[in-house]
Amino acid sequence: MKISKICSSFLQLFYPKLCAACGRPIGDGETHICRHCISQLSHTWLHEEKDNLMEQRFYGRADIAFATAYLFFEKGNITQALLHRIKYDGFSNMGVDMGKAFGQELKNGRWEDIDFLIPVPLHPKKLQKRGYNQSECIAKGIGETLGKKVITDVLIRTQNNTSQTKKNAEERRMAVADIFATQNLHKVEGKHIAIVDDVVTTGSTIEACIKAFGKANIKISVLALACVEN
Repeated sequence: MKISKICSSFLQLFYPKLCAACGRPIGDGETHICRHCISQLSHTWLHEEKDNLMEQRFYGRADIAFATAYLFFEKGNITQALLHRIKYDGFSNMGVDMGKAFGQELKNGRWEDIDFLIPVPLHPKKLQKRGYNQSECIAKGIGETLGKKVITDVLIRTQNNTSQTKKNAEERRMAVADIFATQNLHKVEGKHIAIVDDVVTTGSTIEACIKAFGKANIKISVLALACVEN
């Protein structure tokens, strides 16, 4: 047995890796989430469904081609715990890994038509404080699986707004109405882009992102790691 493997086994004995969702020790072959919690994840399976509930969320609000989410989000469920870890607890690698898993579900379907992935941006001050953009991590994972490039210098956030978690739908819409802008639009001219977010609730953030593109000659779709069901 290699020394590195012996050291790893020794450290695992006293400092076991814990499941990011339930906090229990994880076994061999598991990375961030234990098998039990993986089995409890609520997949949406909306990816090839036309006029699905994600797409309906943007009816009359934004012109999109497709929209889907990997998991359903509910308060207190495993998805919420994982998103909190990814967003606030430094689990950026888990964001990438979940993006890869999401990408596997998107393979060999209408999502292969995507040219570029564009994550919902953070304001530079928030990015500096957090150290990473969780939506970009998710986009990187999806891009790695689908072979799509992630672009971060076209859609930018111009205002450092406050958290949206305790706002109602109208308050969210007003809070994000004009906080995004675009640049370097020549990079996506005539292309099909997918805006990537961690979780879609009311859809106000994505709507504001799409608004920032104005009348640019592009096709826009939406990918979210999670969405609320209702």
